[in-house]
This record gives sequence, C-alpha cells and structure tokens, in this order.
Amino acid sequence: MNKSLSVFIIFLFSLFSTFCFAGDDGVLKLKEKNKNGNTQVVDCFENVNRGIFGFNQVLDKIIFKPLAKGYRMFPQPIRSGTSNALGNLNNVVTIPNNVLQGQFKDASINSARFLINSTLGIAGIFDVASYYGLEKKDKEDYGQTLGVWGAGEGCYFVLPVLGPTTVRDSIGSLVNIFGGDAWYNVTVVNDTKHFSERDYYASRLMSGIDFRAKNIESFDNLEKNSVDLYASVRSLYIQDRKRKIGNINKTTETLSDDDWEELDNQ
Repeated sequence: MNKSLSVFIIFLFSLFSTFCFAGDDGVLKLKEKNKNGNTQVVDCFENVNRGIFGFNQVLDKIIFKPLAKGYRMFPQPIRSGTSNALGNLNNVVTIPNNVLQGQFKDASINSARFLINSTLGIAGIFDVASYYGLEKKDKEDYGQTLGVWGAGEGCYFVLPVLGPTTVRDSIGSLVNIFGGDAWYNVTVVNDTKHFSERDYYASRLMSGIDFRAKNIESFDNLEKNSVDLYASVRSLYIQDRKRKIGNINKTTETLSDDDWEELDNQ
C-alpha cells in the first residue's frame, strides 16, 4: 500500500475514533475568548482531549523535557546551526503558502533565502542570507492559508504526542501528504538514494526538541501559575494561530521560536 494512503487512513481512523468515543462531549461547546475579546473556538471533546493532554504531559516530563534540557547544554553555535537548518527546511512549506496568501514579496525573499542558505550556508546551518539583507520571515503553513481564506477553526482537539490542533489545522497538515511539503515528498513518499523517511522524522523530532528547549522556563511558569493548565494551553494555542493568520508581529507566551542568539542574550 502506498505510504501516503496509509498515513491518510491512519489519520481518518484516529479522527473517527475520537468522534466515536467522545460520547456526550461531542455536543459540548466551550467558548474561549482571546485577549482581544474576539471569537471562539469549540472544544467538542473536552474529556477525551484532557485525557490525551495528560498523556502528553507524562511523555513531556519523562522524554521531551529531559531531551530539551540536554540539548540546551550544547554550545550556542551547535544549537543555532541546528535551528537554522531546521528553519531553512521549513521554507519548502512557507514559500508555497506565501504565494497562496498573496504574499509575493515574502515568497521571493524566502525563495532567495532558501537558495542562498542551502548552498553558501551549507544546508542552512549558517544564515548567510541575513548578511545580504534578506531578513527571516515568519513561517507559514496550510492551516494558516485556510484561515486567511476564511475557513473557521472547527473543533479543537489534542493529538497524542503532536499536541493541540483544530480541524482546520489538521486538514492543513494533510496537504503535506499530498504534495504540499517537498521535504516530506523527498524523504517519505519517494524512494531516493540520498534521503530516507528516517531523515524526515528525525528533522521533525529535532524541531520539537529545539522548540521545547526554547520554551522551558516559560512553560514551567505557565504550569506553575495556571489554575487549569489544559485550558491555558488551549487558549494560548488559539491566540497564537490567530496571531499567525493575522500576521501580527508578537510572540505568544510559551510559543517562542526566536533565534538562540536572541534568547541567550535575554
């Protein structure tokens, strides 16, 4: 069976299972306002989501947080180089979404950055493009594009390991399986002699560890000060997605993805 079809079937089965075992929560609507008092997200399956959220918290405490702490012990040049290379890979998704959202100037800048950093920057390890005045732009994805096009979030839910998402963002993620992510196609879909699917999943894992390491203190503070951590994370996730869709230049608490040089100098 084609790998892409297999992943799609697994996703549908997971989504179907969520609906089947949601019970009465399937009709429960919880309204969550962002800081600006704007509209709501529907938490259709709160009890199921809270269970998965608790499972993810256990995984975070025994696996991801220790890995993130260990990663932070590496010298800044290693962390910065890893983060730069991962950010460079993200451009293969950001660029087409720049185009789909009508951000043609950003698309051209990101294309130039990708070309320069992939070559002169040695696979993106060094951000050479910034020295030429091509500043880093925000990441874009297909969920954001659907939001720009006017699609609503749909139900909020939590995935094992992957964490918070919405129906809209999940549909956006599925686009990667059908050609929207060049890196996914090169490593997982196509049998190339230079890359394998292990390279893709290793890059995803490293992205998660890099992101977690940048937010250790802020998440610890959130966990310590939240009366209901689940509700706080849900609210912050929705705020962050609204911010990204609106291209608002502001970092949401616990969701910083700044450069390591900036973080270490704070």
